[in-house]
Amino acid sequence: MAGRVKQNKSLLLILGALFVITFAIIAFNGYEASAQNRTLHWGSRGNEVSTVQQKLRQWGYYHGFTDGLYGSATYNAVREFQRKNGLRADGVVGKSTWAALGYSAAAAQKPSAPAAANTDVSRGVVRTSQDVMLLARVIEGEAADEPTSGKVAVGAVILNRIRSSAFPNTLAGVVYQPLAFESVANGQVNRPLTNDSISAARQAMAGWDPTGGATFFWNPSKRVSSWIWSRQIIARIGRHVFAR
Repeated sequence: MAGRVKQNKSLLLILGALFVITFAIIAFNGYEASAQNRTLHWGSRGNEVSTVQQKLRQWGYYHGFTDGLYGSATYNAVREFQRKNGLRADGVVGKSTWAALGYSAAAAQKPSAPAAANTDVSRGVVRTSQDVMLLARVIEGEAADEPTSGKVAVGAVILNRIRSSAFPNTLAGVVYQPLAFESVANGQVNRPLTNDSISAARQAMAGWDPTGGATFFWNPSKRVSSWIWSRQIIARIGRHVFAR
């Protein structure tokens, strides 16, 4: 009788130990799953978005602010990274994209050497506060009375020029290129800045391009060179015509 009781106690101890081990495994797996990076997409925000932006900037895909906001610039950078690394280019940072970036349990499967971004896209990276102010000054000088989209559009043209091999590859080089901007020639670039122009500069640098890739703009009500009308017009915003 005593032997049977002892045997039953041993069985209970074994069952108890198995229960504890099973619970620990379940808890660990649950923790590991919760620790996985969440899926990111257009509109996401937070530290994980900043992590993606920082990594893509390091590899030459992203050229905006590390602001934790998943907008058009981040979306386009993610898609380019995905295309270069054999992933589905849907702009969504899911499990496979996190792995390719090196930030998940599947990181061992990531490409050993991620493909570099197109060098033309990475020309003249613009990111400092001085860059923001310089771009804002040109926007103020050229588009002070334009709507927000018109201000951002002027900033986008300047940034598009930086990325084009037909223009200087720095912000200062584009802004101060001889006869490039009327406001620089007549001194309007030095007028007092407004918050609208600063905001427009930041939005352009974050990737908003209302023009669709224009590298020229002009006011058709003013006297301009007839040559400019030979360019392909792609947008009209406010008082300006935009072309490439």
